[in-house]
Amino acid sequence: MTADMDTEDSSVAVIIKRRLTPLIQVEVEPVGRWFHAYEARRLRGHLISSAGESEEESEGEEGPEVEIEDDIQYLRSLNPADWKDQDHYSVLGLKKYRYKVSGMTIKRAYRMMVLRHHPDKRRGAGEEIREDDDYFTCITKANEILGDPIKRRSWDSVDPEFDDDVPVVNAYNKAHFFEVFTPVLERNARWSTRKHVPGLGKPDDPKQKVDRFYAFWYDFESWREFSYLDEEEKEKGQDREERRWIEKQNKVERARRRKEEMARLRRLVDNTYACDPRISKFKEEEKERRLAYKKAKADAIRQKMEEEERIRREAEEAERKKREVEEAEQRARQEIEKKEREALKKAFKKERKSLRTLCKDNNYYSNEESERVQVMTDVELLCEALELVKIEELNKKLSQAGKDQTKGRGVLMKEVTEVRNRIKREREEVSVAASRGGSGSGGEGSSHKSWCQDDLQLLIKAVNLFPAGTTKRWDVVAEYINQHTTTTGIVRHAKEVLSKAKELQHSDQHMREAANKNAYHSMEKSQGKPTISDATASQRFDTPQEMLGMNTMAWGAEEQRLLEQALKTYPVSTQDRWDRIAECVPNRTKKDCMRRYKELVEMVKAKKAAQAAAAAKK
Repeated sequence: MTADMDTEDSSVAVIIKRRLTPLIQVEVEPVGRWFHAYEARRLRGHLISSAGESEEESEGEEGPEVEIEDDIQYLRSLNPADWKDQDHYSVLGLKKYRYKVSGMTIKRAYRMMVLRHHPDKRRGAGEEIREDDDYFTCITKANEILGDPIKRRSWDSVDPEFDDDVPVVNAYNKAHFFEVFTPVLERNARWSTRKHVPGLGKPDDPKQKVDRFYAFWYDFESWREFSYLDEEEKEKGQDREERRWIEKQNKVERARRRKEEMARLRRLVDNTYACDPRISKFKEEEKERRLAYKKAKADAIRQKMEEEERIRREAEEAERKKREVEEAEQRARQEIEKKEREALKKAFKKERKSLRTLCKDNNYYSNEESERVQVMTDVELLCEALELVKIEELNKKLSQAGKDQTKGRGVLMKEVTEVRNRIKREREEVSVAASRGGSGSGGEGSSHKSWCQDDLQLLIKAVNLFPAGTTKRWDVVAEYINQHTTTTGIVRHAKEVLSKAKELQHSDQHMREAANKNAYHSMEKSQGKPTISDATASQRFDTPQEMLGMNTMAWGAEEQRLLEQALKTYPVSTQDRWDRIAECVPNRTKKDCMRRYKELVEMVKAKKAAQAAAAAKK
């Protein structure tokens, strides 16, 4: 019977063995409160469960035995009135373990300290006890704080033994990244409200894992709070209003400390990210990937552009050769025209100089000073209005007249009369044409204000003073006219000034000189003294007496250059400065040089003022 049963059992065992699959090793993880207890034992050296466990869990699981240190010197140094400044873990002999101890361990430590340091027991041993400030009160206070989970969490949040330091970003921390930042992150992970805080990881972690780590820490939620550091306790308030005020002040201070704590944690994560070699590696890989994509794209674009560039260069080369031929022809024409202009200019200059010299040698064909001034003005008008052939003929007739002033004056006045009559006719023709155009079109030109002779003179002077190329030229010219005009209630604008300048440009040169002459006459009447036209700024004088001792000829370009060079050579500190400057400029006296210098200064000031006013309007 027994043998049959043994045989049957062995057969069943064989069948079961054949049907069973091989054993598979399965990794099981604890969950819930068991997971918390497991993590606490693993991370904290299998001491006991964490301080975050509930009272029931702590009582149900006592954990390994803990060595309680009794520091009697520290206890005797405590002042019960300063209980907030004492280290409650050191008071109960748990200084080495601190937040890692369980609630049961705190109870055992408190009972042990009571048995050792109760006042009755010490009094029985012959020790003198001070009732008011005995350190036993500190033991009771420590148990009151650490025995209450809420108060203990408040104390742990401001534990003075906790290291709040954040590693900085430097070469050493980058080279020893995992050795430096791993303990810091594990130390700060205790503040997380979410369990299972991810670790820093390893150098060869994939990008997804590293991203999850930084996503957790950048969204880190801390349970750390600072109510333990409240300046005043709400219960000390005498009435409800005072208690509310105390609570309000405490909330403000807690929020400030909370903000500083979040900034510290953010700085820790930022410094970790900045020193992480894996991030640098990921960035470099991403950079290489983008560069490879860009390179492939750039190669395709380059090939296309090279073909387009080749076609463009061929077209440009053909265009360049054609342009070079045209430019060579144009330069040749310009060179010929330039030589002709220079020759004509020299001829004009020579004949005008001869005309001025003939008139000057014959004392301007007059014995009276006032008549000589008028003749000088007429001579300048002829120099500007007459063509080269006419000036040559006039010089020939004056040379034939010789010293006969009556004959020479007749020849000169006859030519002056012809020029004035011609200018008058041209002015009348322009006025008629302008009136016809203004009445017929009703356009922009019809709205222009009337121009008096003084304003025309200012326009001519401003156009010469601000040549082409001046920034905002016509705005500046308009401002110059507005600053110096004697007409009230009229403000000139850039478009109006430009239109009038074009009108004068298309009219004859003699009309512009006639405008200057009429302006001279009106100025002479208003000032009651002889004055040369403003068209030549170098010929203005204050009194007839000064004019007798000065050269009334216009300043030429060479004389102007010599004057400027002399002003640079002899600065203000030079003794007898103007005498030396006059020696450098032939045919010019000291008063001539001083007068010319003042005129130039006035012209520069007026020019700057007009430019500044035009710039300010913009």
